[in-house]
Amino acid sequence: MVLWLIIIIVLLVLIALMFLFYYNRFVTLENRIDNSLSQIDVQLKKRADLVPNLIASVKGYAKHEKEIMTDVTRARQALIKAPTLEKRMKAGAELEKFIGRLFAIAENYPQLRANENFLQLQNELANIEDRIAYARQHYNDSILSYNNLTKRVPGMWFASMYGRTAKKYLEIPAEERAVPKVGF
Repeated sequence: MVLWLIIIIVLLVLIALMFLFYYNRFVTLENRIDNSLSQIDVQLKKRADLVPNLIASVKGYAKHEKEIMTDVTRARQALIKAPTLEKRMKAGAELEKFIGRLFAIAENYPQLRANENFLQLQNELANIEDRIAYARQHYNDSILSYNNLTKRVPGMWFASMYGRTAKKYLEIPAEERAVPKVGF
């Protein structure tokens, strides 16, 4: 009789530990996803903060290229004011497109390309773009871990009990998937 009581107590403790383990695992993965999203946001903000310096550096050389300066400034403002991550991602893609045009224009100004400030800003922007790409990858890796937990046995049972469902991956807009045209 005592042996059965010990076995039942051990089983109940194991079941309680399993419930705690899966609950804590879901919380940990959700926090990792939130952190990854926040890192993307931080890098988008850094990019937006760098743009005024880049524009100031280019302005002196490209005075007649006012339209691109206006477009970059407008895209930066849209990024800063975007209320949701989805809208920030879209505004970030737009800003990235205009910055690409800005660098293309800079190719027409050899003195600008050789300017130390411009090169430093260009390198910093390239580093930020790398960090954004890394943060996006980290976010999707976190989503993969979370979704695997919600779809595999026994995690799917606990996900159902805790009201957890699979999450969406960060997707690149169709216009960013187009192959860039390079001409010489």
